[in-house]
Amino acid sequence: MIVEARTYRIKPGHREEFIDFFEKRSVPALRAHGMQVTGPFLDLENPNRFIWLRLFPTLEDRDRMRTAFYEGDVWKQELEAIAMPLLESYDVSVCETSGGCVWDGPCTGGIPAS
Repeated sequence: MIVEARTYRIKPGHREEFIDFFEKRSVPALRAHGMQVTGPFLDLENPNRFIWLRLFPTLEDRDRMRTAFYEGDVWKQELEAIAMPLLESYDVSVCETSGGCVWDGPCTGGIPAS
């Protein structure tokens, strides 16, 4: 499995606004393109940062799903204009799970598992 570990730095004072947007608008749009989403994980030491994971079966699936999402009307005509002004910066690490990778269960509350 391919995992993107995504770290977002939100402009000061806007994390709650961004999290609400992320959970209610971004996650459904990402899932509509076949992506699995885990998170967000709120940074307890930095109120302007959160981390989330985006999962794909293969690198080829990642390329296809990302292209469909970012070239689609929902991103271009709606989500991008809301998300990008709230972000200060972001980092993405593309990882592959090992044979012994485990996930012990869903988060409590928030976004339901797909």
